[in-house]
Formats: sequence, C-alpha cells, structure tokens
Amino acid sequence: MPFQLSPGVAVVEKDFSSIVPAVSSSVGAFAGVFTWGPVLDPVTITSENNLVSRFGKPTDANAQSFFTAANFLSYTNNLLTVRVDTTDARNAVAIQSGSVTGTITITEQGDSYLTAPTVTFSAPQIPGGVTATGTAVLTGDAVTSIIITEPGSGYTSAPDITIAPSTGTQATASAQITTGGIKINNLEAYLQNYVNGNGVVGQFAAKYPGALGNSIKVSMVDSASYAAWAYKAEFDSAPGDSAYAAAAGSSDDEMHIIVIDTGGIWSGTPGAVLEKFAYVSKASDAKNTDGSNNYYKDVLNSQSRYIWWMDHPTTGSNWGTAAVTGGAGVTYTTLGSAYTVTLSGGTDDLEATDGQLMSGFSIFANDELYDVSLIPVGKASAVVTEHVINNVAEVRKDCVVFASPEDITSGDIIIGNGSDAVDSVNAYRNELPSTSYAVLDSGFKYQYDRYNDKYRWVPLNGDVAGLCARTDYTNDPWWSPSGYNRGQVKNVVKLAVNPGKTERDNLYKNGVNPVVNFPGQGVVLFGDKTLLAKPSAFDRINVRRLFIVLEKAIATAAKYQLFEFNDDFTRAQFKNLVEPFLRDVQGRRGVIDFRVKCDDSNNTGEVIDRNEFVADIFIKPARSINFITLNFVAARTAVNFSEIGA
Repeated sequence: MPFQLSPGVAVVEKDFSSIVPAVSSSVGAFAGVFTWGPVLDPVTITSENNLVSRFGKPTDANAQSFFTAANFLSYTNNLLTVRVDTTDARNAVAIQSGSVTGTITITEQGDSYLTAPTVTFSAPQIPGGVTATGTAVLTGDAVTSIIITEPGSGYTSAPDITIAPSTGTQATASAQITTGGIKINNLEAYLQNYVNGNGVVGQFAAKYPGALGNSIKVSMVDSASYAAWAYKAEFDSAPGDSAYAAAAGSSDDEMHIIVIDTGGIWSGTPGAVLEKFAYVSKASDAKNTDGSNNYYKDVLNSQSRYIWWMDHPTTGSNWGTAAVTGGAGVTYTTLGSAYTVTLSGGTDDLEATDGQLMSGFSIFANDELYDVSLIPVGKASAVVTEHVINNVAEVRKDCVVFASPEDITSGDIIIGNGSDAVDSVNAYRNELPSTSYAVLDSGFKYQYDRYNDKYRWVPLNGDVAGLCARTDYTNDPWWSPSGYNRGQVKNVVKLAVNPGKTERDNLYKNGVNPVVNFPGQGVVLFGDKTLLAKPSAFDRINVRRLFIVLEKAIATAAKYQLFEFNDDFTRAQFKNLVEPFLRDVQGRRGVIDFRVKCDDSNNTGEVIDRNEFVADIFIKPARSINFITLNFVAARTAVNFSEIGA
C-alpha cells in the first residue's frame, strides 16, 4: 500500500480473480511437399480450399502430402502447415539468365598446338553475372576438352568462346548454358542471391518456387502509357502525381500494377485478374495519407501473394529515388508503353529427402512460437518419424505424433491382409522408440482425388490425428477417439491393410492401432494405444492427451506465481486456482479423483531457500474400455436368481 505524507484517499486495486486458462489441444502441425507457397514458413490453414489457395493443388508427385493435410482438415479447421524445401525447385522470372556449366562442345579440335591455348568467354550479360573462365586441355597437340575453372552466371545467351591462335588449325568450341528460374524461398534468400549476383536477374520473380509461377503475367503503366493499356478498365483513373510527391515538387511517380493468371491455373479462367495495386509510387520514400509505405517495390514484396520485385525496368530513370531529394523535386521517367512481362523458368521438385522433411518438422520444436498438439507425418520413413518423435514431441512434451507404416526396405505402401502385411507393419513399428507421445495406425486408405479424377493411396495418420481433433470438439481431449461412436474414418474406398481378428491381435499387442472396414458399419479406428511399450496408464491415447491438457493448463497458470513469496498465502492461492479446474475436469469424466498438495510438507525450508515452489498433483485418470465380457447364464424356471449369484 503506498505511503501518504498528508491526509488523502488512496485507491488500491488487487486482482484475486486468476483462473487456470483453457488451452488449445486441437491445433495440428504438418510439413510436406507442395507446388506453391512459402518455404519453411508455417502458415495456418483452415480448410481444404484454403490449402489449395495457399499451397496449390495435388499432383502425382505430392498427393500424399496434400491429402494428409486435407484429410486432417476434413475433421477440424486449424493446421499449421510448412512447405519443405526441395533441391531443384525454382522460381519463375521475368527475364531468364543462365549459368555456364562444365559441358563444352568442341566443334573443331584444332592441331599443332605447342602449349595449351588461352580460352576466353564473352557474351552479353545482365549486370551482376560472373564471366566464366576455362583452360584448354591438349591431347598431343590437339585441343580435346575445356575445363571450367569458374562457372559463369547471368548469361542471356550462350557465350562465345575464343581460343587463342597457334600454329596449325585454330580450335573452336561452344558453351552450353543451363537456363531456368532462380532459387528464392523467401525475401531474405532473394536479397542474399541478389547481392551475391547468383544469376538473379529480371524485373519480377514468382513469389515462391514452382512451375505454377509460369502462369503469372505482370503489367504496369504510368501516366504516359495508361490510355492505351489493355487493363485500364480495372482502375478508376489514370496514375499521375501522388500527393506526397507533389508536395515535394516531384512528378510522374504514380503507377498501376496488375497481376494476371495467363493460363487460368489459379482462378480457372485464363486471363483472370489475380491482384491489383493502384497508385503506387516510384519514389523510395513515398507515403500514403495514412502514413503507410507506398513505394511500389515495398508494396509488392509485402502484399503480393504471387510476385517479388527484383529490379526497375531498364527505362526507369530516377525510379527508386526519394521524392524529397536535396530540396529539389524529381521528375520520374515515364514508360512509353505498358511494361508487360510473363514469368517463366519456374520448376517443381516434389521429391523431398528425409533430411528436408526433418528440417520442416523441426520448426515445430519451438513450443514458445508454435502452439501445436497433433502432428501427422504423412508418408514418412521410420527415420523421419523417429526424428519427429525424439526431436519435436519428446522435447515439447505437449503434443502427439501420428504415423502410418511403410515398407522399411523399399518405402512402398504395405498392401495385404495376411501375416506378411502384419509382419511388415510390425517391422516399421519396431524401428520406432517406445513413447507415449506417438500413435501408429495400420496403414493407408484408397481415396478419390477430385482434382485429378483418379484414386490414390493416402496414409491414415492425417485422419487419426483429425479424429482426435474432432473428439476435442464433440467431447473432450481425454475421451478416446476410437470405436464406432467417435472413430469413423472419412473418404475411404478401401484399405491397404484391413486386418481380421487374428491380425488385429498381433498388431495391437505391438502398439499398432488397426483401422478396420466393418461391412455395414463403416471404416473405424479400432484401437487407442500409444507407442509406449511399458504397461502404464500412458499407453492409451486418451490418458496421454488428458495429462497434456492438465500439465499445459496448470503450468500456464503457475507462471504467475513466479517472483511471488513462497508462503502460506501463495500456496493457498495456487490450490484455489487448481482445484476448481480439476473438479471441472472430473465433472466432465476426465479423472476419477485428484488431490493437490502444496503446503509446508513439500515446500520445506530448504526448498524455499533455493527459491523454489513445489506442488504435487495426484490424478486418477479415467480409462477407456478396450475389452467387454458379457456373461449369459441359463437357469431353470424354478431357480431363484440369487441362488446362482445374480
């Protein structure tokens, strides 16, 4: 309470209304291969349509990644999605450049060379490229090959090669260049490439790697080219002088920019407008009336979902100059005609290595940045799955990994219903650790791909994780997601492995949860085990998820005890926070009984002197029914039921 030096009224407010907060238990996390979208940058996806919009439609090469995510979203609406980096994916660009490779075609070897002649590469290059250098190799006295000692980049056409004259016949050769898009996963990577001159050329590039970028056309106009522009009807009026530039005495800074879907890949309509940017400025310091940045480079790079700005058009004199420069106005060069380019050179690479998948999933290891609870891994090798378990789930201790088995020798889908299929599933399981933070189902399902009008095999782990999320909404996280009431799997034509009773027994004792097609009753998740090998309450999904919720919620509330005094008041306050929360969970059938111990018996003088605070929370978790026994007893008419134990 504040001290007062003279009479007065002091108002002091104290807050004793703290509670244990509700915590998220349904947010999914997934890393996979996609045809579009940000790379290694988690994006929240809420529906399958949203997934298509941000990461592109499925292809033959990435359908299992796409449908793992889509299947999870068919049960819920929150999936933090990462597009993994792949080696050969490239961004489409407006003007392509090439790099001289190590392949040189010798068109005329030449002869009578006394020493290796000098080799000179020359060709038109865009500034920032590196000129290739090479050395001729003699076999006897003839040029037979050229060793590239410095691969060049930034070539717009194959460079000429000059071989210094010598006695005899002069050798001639031609270089081959590798052309294509550029590698830009994000703005930082783009800037690094641009500074280093790594073949980054042209005025625009696709925002993300992939062949989809080849369908993008960009057109821009200013006041001089607006009248004849094909897209002028998309804007209210011609660009001119912005208020910011005019106030500085500058002129002709405004532009309109439009992004077009040339092939209809994005919108379904060739030539459809994807984005419009009206009245953006050529001035690097341009501001809107609300103070926001209006420099066209910054507007495009921060707001466009399709393109990066890379450089000004070659006719753009003064572009990028501040409107307020040395007290004098700037006249920005205008375009004589609309500047229109179509991007090309974008390529897909939909084959991710195990290491690349691991890098994608490892992003979720940071529990301070990403609040996730359910992690389906899609079609993943045992090496990848084990990495996600050990380096994400076991580190965080607040999420569960969901996996589906593949053949550990070939990576193929396991198909069949007999002992061979069961042995293959169990072999995959045996490659994984014993843990309560992972769940393994029995394989893959066959489902229809409406985007490509075909059927595909897709891992079931997206569905199993989705069933857990749906159970959170219909019941609570501590309810089992399995069985006829809550375990119905969607969109199944058939199962790769549809185990019978004997096969189910073999799988279940090894911690594998069978997914079974019961005729007339649907496809059902028919088990709720985790991969914990030790007999324990935590070998069940519902118990593991119950404790995740309790630990996460109570730990969040406990943070507010930090730096308080460890005395009777603080300990009583903590118990008054936790006990009502646990009573609520008990009332919702999550626990059978509980007790919170937080007093001087576990907060001894030694504990207090170490600046520690200890609370012991005892829980009797509710258990799901896995085995039902029905005893039917026949009795004679004259027998009293009490006589036979009824």
